[in-house]
Amino acid sequence: MQNLSDPKKVSESAVEMRNLVMPNDTNPQNSIFGGVVMSWIDMAAAMVAERHSNRPVVTVHVDGISFKAPIKIGDHVLIKASLNYVGKSSMLVGVKVLAENPFTGISRHTTTAYLVFVALDDIGRPIQVRELILETVDEKRRFEEGKQRIDAMKKNKK
Repeated sequence: MQNLSDPKKVSESAVEMRNLVMPNDTNPQNSIFGGVVMSWIDMAAAMVAERHSNRPVVTVHVDGISFKAPIKIGDHVLIKASLNYVGKSSMLVGVKVLAENPFTGISRHTTTAYLVFVALDDIGRPIQVRELILETVDEKRRFEEGKQRIDAMKKNKK
């Protein structure tokens, strides 16, 4: 069993989820409600943060969500979530949403989001989380971009 303070690779906590867009998920234009997508994004991102910290987590900030293309009824939705940055107690999770037409196999990037989580101790206070092991060029780039995103978020709070 891994020590809870040992650094962890990005790949060890990454999550992929799939959902089928059903009629009750959609609006009168037969495209998905944004709130449904946001819920799926938050769920996938929370799982990433929990897997990394091995602790309960809470969403503390949504640092952006961009809807790039509609997701239609019957589409298969793939949600890819992974850690971009880890600070002392905060974790920035990047999420990419793809919609796939199951009949043609054509896939399109529909949504991007960034969410910040903190891990909680046994009485609900933020707790320090383990460091992140960066293995690829993309992971290193995302980490630096994530650090800038967190720094900008902290400046805007003042």
